[in-house]
Amino acid sequence: MKFGIFYEHSVLKPWDDRSEYRVLQQAVEQVVLADQLGFDQVWEVEHHFLEEYSHSSAPEVFLSYCAAKTTNIRFGHGIALMLPPINHPARVAERAATLDLLSGGRLEFGTGRSATWTELAAFGCEPDLTKEMWDECTRAVVKMWTTDNFSWNGRHFRMPQRNVIPKPLQKPHPPLWVAVQSPETAVQAGERGMGMLGVTLGAPLDYQQMVRDYRRAIRTCEPIGETVNEQVNGVAFMYCDEDDARAKAIGGMAALQFGVRAAHLVGVGGIYPSPAYHAHASAAPLRNRPGDVVGPVREGTPIGDPKACIQALKWWEEVGVDRMVFLINTGETIPQEQVLNSLRLFAREVMPEFTRAERAEAMKAAEAAAREAALRAAAGVPPTGGTGA
Repeated sequence: MKFGIFYEHSVLKPWDDRSEYRVLQQAVEQVVLADQLGFDQVWEVEHHFLEEYSHSSAPEVFLSYCAAKTTNIRFGHGIALMLPPINHPARVAERAATLDLLSGGRLEFGTGRSATWTELAAFGCEPDLTKEMWDECTRAVVKMWTTDNFSWNGRHFRMPQRNVIPKPLQKPHPPLWVAVQSPETAVQAGERGMGMLGVTLGAPLDYQQMVRDYRRAIRTCEPIGETVNEQVNGVAFMYCDEDDARAKAIGGMAALQFGVRAAHLVGVGGIYPSPAYHAHASAAPLRNRPGDVVGPVREGTPIGDPKACIQALKWWEEVGVDRMVFLINTGETIPQEQVLNSLRLFAREVMPEFTRAERAEAMKAAEAAAREAALRAAAGVPPTGGTGA
């Protein structure tokens, strides 16, 4: 299992002239440290007009800035909104390809649509058509990346023949993902050969059936791109501390802040009945129970001491999740140095528990290859792949 961090860029009121500056700069410091510690990825949302909840309206700018300060960590659009009234597909293709080039081929391209009426209504998007828009525009972006003479005459946008430049560094294109909140979308991700980017802050059992449906569908997929990305990415809160009770109090408070802000969002399904959104659909992925003080720490949530975090993540591993990304500090609720210490402790004590088996398998394979080479040399047999001449 690989691990990453995930950003909404929540900016809690009261605001001052430097509130957004502080949130962004502290996030950059976290990303730089995560890169040094061996975290695999950082994902950032695209949202618009969602006060306090998310001030992340230009994710490609933030991610490009982080790319210049890091070496190995990968950068995920989590997600790019694939709706022409919000983003023309050619502009999405151009910006994402530029990020891939600047980062040295470290882009993970996550796609999807908005779940809030605040965003869709502001841009004049018809909710009934958003899933069709997503599908059409995602297919178009892949074509823009892989052909020099692109043209399009679709239902939701048209474009005369042009060469959309630049092209991504990764060939044939960066890994493709789609945001998944329901079993239906999990199947659609599998059918298209795309990675399943779980965006619901649920427990492992909430993902179990979706992962099964996804794995089954991807076996007979018709890829939307030129490669298949068979990976499942889950999301959870994370805070790691030597003291388990202290971790739950501090991490639980950050989770509570997220839930409070999410509760104010206006989900599409609650205001605009549409076949493209479930009637109960809401933008709020987590609501707290009356009387919650520090927020619920649900099973499978890696908030606690290293042992508790390992136990929580083992449940995700058993469900079949390949990657986990973490919300580490909603609205800068936790002092920055404590967040950085949490990342350090997680990398030192938790991550090795999920890479030990992988390292052992690699070592075993290397030893077997060395033994085979020694036997071949002793027998005078040319190495594998040799011509014998």
